[in-house]
Amino acid sequence: MKIYSSILPAEALQEDVKKEFPQVSFEFHKGIKEELFLDAEIFLTYGEDLTEELIYKADKLKWIMVMSAGLDRMPFTACKKRGILVTNVRGIHKIPMAEFTIGMMLQHVKQMRSLWANEQTRTWERKLPMGELYGKTLLILGIGAIGGEVARLAKAFNMKIIGVNRSGREAEWADEIFPMENYRAALPQADFIVSVLPSTKETKHFLDASDFEMMKNSTVFINIGRGDLVKDEVLVTALQEKKIAHAYLDVFYEEPLKESHPLWTMENVTVTPHISSLTKNYLPRSFEIFKHNLHKYIKNGSDYLNVIDMDRGY
Repeated sequence: MKIYSSILPAEALQEDVKKEFPQVSFEFHKGIKEELFLDAEIFLTYGEDLTEELIYKADKLKWIMVMSAGLDRMPFTACKKRGILVTNVRGIHKIPMAEFTIGMMLQHVKQMRSLWANEQTRTWERKLPMGELYGKTLLILGIGAIGGEVARLAKAFNMKIIGVNRSGREAEWADEIFPMENYRAALPQADFIVSVLPSTKETKHFLDASDFEMMKNSTVFINIGRGDLVKDEVLVTALQEKKIAHAYLDVFYEEPLKESHPLWTMENVTVTPHISSLTKNYLPRSFEIFKHNLHKYIKNGSDYLNVIDMDRGY
């Protein structure tokens, strides 16, 4: 069995997986070397280097392990036609992304941006309007693994949690759940709105100008999901017109965000370069899921973690 990886992990990770699967031939490279890729039965990737042409040429390919949760660039039509198994590492982001989100909310209520600015100018200002997370309402759009961890941590601050998911099914740590088709009923209640929604046909441009009209002008919007949730012009206008108080944005319609983009210079916007999921534990956690699935694959099992529904795209 041959496995090709277009991800080049640290030597220690390579040696660990080779030791656990001595019967398997591994090729680790940075990027796709086509001759080696076409000879592989299993492919490890971040999901951004595959094309339909490559899928149709790879006659031996049976399983693609995407070492990412994002699947925006995967050629699912070709994978489905070929009957290729696709899995990913959904769930490994929940710890860093939830910590990042709580950090942004604390930064907001504790006026950290103003405090840092005052420190630079040696300004002793004790009249900053300090707030609390206690008692605030947090609305989570997409309360899955990541959103659920955000909710769990937020409960430590005695926040009220409203979750939104496709089915309206109950979610642990949520006080209230709304189905996707009825999410607008929750918007006026929220002090913080966090989007963890993936990029799908249903979620592209999910929020529009009328949604921001329904939010409190004190609402804080945090997007750690995907940048195409809302059109740039809609978001910029809502911020310019003070429909909401602040936006903490880690994902954008186009990345990297252009230097000329107005979001960079808006006082009520905090820009971060798509780093909420980054952690030194990222690949080690990814390889744990891969190793679990590889054991199942070798035994001809079916109990794989994170099998992707290629019609839905996640």
